[in-house]
Amino acid sequence: MRTPLRRVVAAAAGAVTAAGLSFTAAPSAGATTATTTAGAAITTAGTAPAATSHAPTGRAASGRDSLFPGQGTDAYDVRHYDVALDYAKAGTISATTTVRATAARPLPRIDLDLEGLTVRSVSVDGRDATWSRTGTKLHVVPRATVHGDFTVVVRYGGRPVTHIDPDGAKDGWVPTADGATVLSEPVGAQTWFPDNNTPADKASFRVAVTVPAGTEVAGNGVLSGESTRAGRTTWTWVQREPMATYLAMISIGQYDVYRSSLRLADGRTIPVTSFIDPDLGSQAAARAQIAPAVRFLERHFGPYPFSSVGIVASRIKVGYALETQTRPFFDGPVDTSTLVHELAHQWYGDSVTPADWGDIWLNEGFATYAEWWWQEAHGGQTRAEAFAKAYATAADDELWGPAPADLHDPALLFSDAVYTRGAMTLEALRHRIGSAAFDEVLQRWATTKEYRSTDTDAFVALAERVSGQRLDGFFDTWLYTPGKPARP
Repeated sequence: MRTPLRRVVAAAAGAVTAAGLSFTAAPSAGATTATTTAGAAITTAGTAPAATSHAPTGRAASGRDSLFPGQGTDAYDVRHYDVALDYAKAGTISATTTVRATAARPLPRIDLDLEGLTVRSVSVDGRDATWSRTGTKLHVVPRATVHGDFTVVVRYGGRPVTHIDPDGAKDGWVPTADGATVLSEPVGAQTWFPDNNTPADKASFRVAVTVPAGTEVAGNGVLSGESTRAGRTTWTWVQREPMATYLAMISIGQYDVYRSSLRLADGRTIPVTSFIDPDLGSQAAARAQIAPAVRFLERHFGPYPFSSVGIVASRIKVGYALETQTRPFFDGPVDTSTLVHELAHQWYGDSVTPADWGDIWLNEGFATYAEWWWQEAHGGQTRAEAFAKAYATAADDELWGPAPADLHDPALLFSDAVYTRGAMTLEALRHRIGSAAFDEVLQRWATTKEYRSTDTDAFVALAERVSGQRLDGFFDTWLYTPGKPARP
């Protein structure tokens, strides 16, 4: 997910070679040992006595996110968002968002997430509705209880706010000298359109942004229209494949737009559309790496899941890159490792999305691992060496706590424990079950869960089915137990 641009992948306190390194993933009788490609012995847990469920605390009982319990709802399922937004040079917007959703049970009230902005009117199924606001919640009361399919239309406007995350980072609407960029992870989507702001609820999108002529607008999916009238240009972006709200993005500004096409492994040809701030030059080297990176990831993860690709690069001083769906954003020049990371998210995070923020390792661990794999394939350190370097980190380092899938503080969403230890979990799994089974697990995870929101338990179950092994003890150690695993 959010990748700090100056992040050192698998940073370690002190250098160490992979040769001769060993660790105990879970002390138990009957442990088995596998040897890495660099000669490192990795000791992993044997068969566990019983399966364990690790549903995020609170979600199973309440439907609320374990780290952001005030966000979103499971009372309905959004199928489509249609956002029409008019941007003024003064930095204000006037917008209408149409939400098409389905309620499995009768709902006398519909709750949406919206931060700041002024609501001007709300209708449900074509009839005026009443509404009230509590914090970032917009409570809509329709004239009649809704059940099954329903449509909410919200008209609103004002000056969007920038959301400050628990870790102090900015997300949501970020004003710039020539416009604004919206980066919605984890909850910033609510700063520019009313939504069901949870990764558990994905939908298709149509976003039409009207700006002064001569201004460009980047967005998700395929550019379906660009028309100018009376000095105003409307850019219309369509994302047909389901997308979580935190992956929705627009970037308004003065961009050079580069267009080409890419033929995918399955025979499809998709548009490649990139938006580059002229102050950064053409970023030709980075753009030239998009096709090789996608092809590399397709070989290992399966078919590219979307209908377009590209990048957006501009200096907006948020300090991170983001895997905004189909068109990752970079806060400055684009380096290859970060490009691979954000493109890997198109499979793991964007197509296959965690239903709860407590399972963010399913995004960041996988994308970090993709960086390791790319480096290995291009003459850099091997995955085993990357693992060994990370394992050399001191036992009191934040890498070892909290455990990747046992987060309780949303300020730690983007911590090294999630990124690097998440990737280490995958490398340890490869040596536990073998490379052939591991490769099958990754591809099946991407294809069988395509466009869905899911959880760690489902990944554990898949790994067990493919490998024919009981792995709950292994995953307990790597994903749920804080502290550095003991060395023999």
